[in-house]
Amino acid sequence: MNWEEFFQQEFQKGVLGPIRDAVGQAYDRTTVYPAKENIFKAMEMTPMDQVKVVILGQDPYHGPNQAQGYSFSVPANQQLPPSLQNIYKEISHEYQVPVTRTGDLSDWASQGVLLLNSILTVEQGKPLSHANVGWQTFTDDIIQELNKLDQPIVFLLWGSHARKAKHFLNNPNHLVLESPHPSPLSANRGFFGNNHFRMANEFLESKGVAPINWAESNR
Repeated sequence: MNWEEFFQQEFQKGVLGPIRDAVGQAYDRTTVYPAKENIFKAMEMTPMDQVKVVILGQDPYHGPNQAQGYSFSVPANQQLPPSLQNIYKEISHEYQVPVTRTGDLSDWASQGVLLLNSILTVEQGKPLSHANVGWQTFTDDIIQELNKLDQPIVFLLWGSHARKAKHFLNNPNHLVLESPHPSPLSANRGFFGNNHFRMANEFLESKGVAPINWAESNR
């Protein structure tokens, strides 16, 4: 299966139609992020058969000029959000190199990292404002579809929200890694020192798959 076939399946199941209608109305009446053309950017950048790692976020950034359609990512000209700063600190600790890259994670996406939020849209200034439009059903279906694949995939589940996806993941070809969220509120309770980036790459390499270049930007 590819993403196009998956989307067709979700429309046929009656999952995407109501979401499309509700979100379309929201874009018409208020400011919603990301830009409408970027709602499914994570899937556009990372074809299903090339997914190596899944990083599951909650919902998009709700401030201006931040959300790009990838979890945790912001445009290169934007200040790093606190959670992303902590992600870079952990990468720097694991690989003993300085991480000086911007907050644009599109190069991760092009290497096979699916940067998926469980809720794909949000109103400006209102986190979780689209928690009830049905996105979680759609993104849960994505997780279940990826679980069926034979290719080795690492699922990075950070925080209680992301860890709920664990009960969908039972394919022995995959690796599931859990820890607290990189948010400043929880990073010191087990995100720092989780070694997830190195463990993910070691797993991929053990399966004959090229590792992810986490620290250096392709730009």
